Amino acid sequence: MSDKTAISPTRAEDFPEWYQQVIRAADMAENSETRGCMVIKPWGYGIWELIQQQLDRRFKATGHQNAYFPLLIPLSYLEKEAEHAEGFATECAVVTHHRLEAVKDEVTGKTKMIPSGKLTEPYVIRPTSETIIGAAFARWVQSYRDLPLLINQWANVMRWEMRPRLFLRTAEFLWQEGHTAHETKAEAIEETRMIHGLYEEFLRDHLAIPVIPGEKTENERFPGADMTLTVEAMVQDRKAIQAGTSHYLGQNFSKAQDISFTGRDGAVEHAHTTSWGVSTRMIGTLIMAHSDDDGLVLPPRVATQQIVILPVTPKEDSKAAVLEACQALAATLRNQLFHGDPLRVVVDTRDLNGGVKKWEWIKKGVPIRIEIGPRDIETRKVCLQRRDQPVSAKEFLDKEDFIQRASDVLLEIHDSLLKKATDFRDANITECTRLEDFHAHWAKEDGGWLITPWAASPDQEDELSKQHKITIRCLPLDKQNEPEAPCILTGTPTRSRAIWGRSY
Repeated sequence: MSDKTAISPTRAEDFPEWYQQVIRAADMAENSETRGCMVIKPWGYGIWELIQQQLDRRFKATGHQNAYFPLLIPLSYLEKEAEHAEGFATECAVVTHHRLEAVKDEVTGKTKMIPSGKLTEPYVIRPTSETIIGAAFARWVQSYRDLPLLINQWANVMRWEMRPRLFLRTAEFLWQEGHTAHETKAEAIEETRMIHGLYEEFLRDHLAIPVIPGEKTENERFPGADMTLTVEAMVQDRKAIQAGTSHYLGQNFSKAQDISFTGRDGAVEHAHTTSWGVSTRMIGTLIMAHSDDDGLVLPPRVATQQIVILPVTPKEDSKAAVLEACQALAATLRNQLFHGDPLRVVVDTRDLNGGVKKWEWIKKGVPIRIEIGPRDIETRKVCLQRRDQPVSAKEFLDKEDFIQRASDVLLEIHDSLLKKATDFRDANITECTRLEDFHAHWAKEDGGWLITPWAASPDQEDELSKQHKITIRCLPLDKQNEPEAPCILTGTPTRSRAIWGRSY
């Protein structure tokens, strides 16, 4: 371990390894015996539960309902939507048998379990659920009166990942996937854009992560979609993470799966459908956006615990009084609200050295640490330490003043994290109008994003992307009506702009 930081290596020394060490130091997750999969431990899963709860409220407030659909999808369902299935084909895990038989090895004497009972039709473990949910929609929708159908599912999915990384890319991960059916194209696009805006707001207001909202190019679009909207986040090594997507699927899936209805004029029509989702990748984005060389840094709204109270008991005879004061403060704070929810407060009463406790909570990223000792009881003060500030920084506050200000301090921490991440992102997005400058930029390993005039073909985009191992992250929504400028590759006049970056 470095003499100066709790995490080694530091971000500057080895960012990918730093990321893994932050997760380990915070005790968030670990690799599983199942290749490419992870065990999400209570501290990490608590973050996901909070993301889930807070997003779920927003979905329900906009009229969506939760449902659940099978994990196993008949192969024939994917074959109905060839373009969609082809997009996931190399990542699919397939179930071909329905039982195991115990067979004794004559040489070793050991019993082996051999798959038997071959299935008539193989099943794919869901990589996404458009096809099987579409089959249900086809049964549920008969008339325009049945629309819109607004469904969300919280589930696990599997995409066979060759280069797994905790939270960012694992073979199995957790997510929500929204699926909706609408009477008209305009209503479906309105839904797609509404959810896209909801994701942007959630990342900003709950995770303190600023994102660029935009549309994916044809090359980067979700398989089978007519339009894919994305929110792109920049993390501290200046790479991009696709933090959430919302897709207008047109009538492609409804025609393949016969999601049809009798319209207002009596004619049979196919529904316009959407799908949208975010996953546990949000946690990886959060770690890379905010954490430092001393460990995890958590935005308050999704912090598993928002305040930890550390009793300081230098002498045994003062221990009971200090613990009583800590528990009393915790109980009072839990009656305070932050964004409508009671403050999450824990008193660390473990029989451990004070320094060990302090560093454990620093590495876990708790927004506020409070220390209380015998002298603090006498003076009615508390020692406040904030995770968004240097670990040595502390402030002594009147206890009653802190009780009144606790929620305000958490809000200050959120705003501080958001401003820092926004300033970093904006400082690392560069406008580029000359192709030679474009090539020179990507010769650097740690180059930030470039924004360029763009009007080239999908094939030209693909060639340029492969040349530098980059992608167009999005066509930013607020940059599609800019002053006319020549496309950086073809010279064609265009008012459109594209953001390029390396990504996870």
